[in-house]
Amino acid sequence: MEADGKVLVIRRIKQTFHLAVPEEERETVERVLSVYADSCPVARSVKGSIEISSEVDFVST
Repeated sequence: MEADGKVLVIRRIKQTFHLAVPEEERETVERVLSVYADSCPVARSVKGSIEISSEVDFVST
């Protein structure tokens, strides 16, 4: 959050997905993560006004 005058506004959202995924499925997860925002109503609604970044943290299964 950042101040815009006396108002706090959201400029950026960083998502980290912590997923337990078998090794053979990780490439699929990364591919989905790279395109999901195009079909996400929230991401599409704020596109251009709020920067959204996403990453995945694969945890041990």
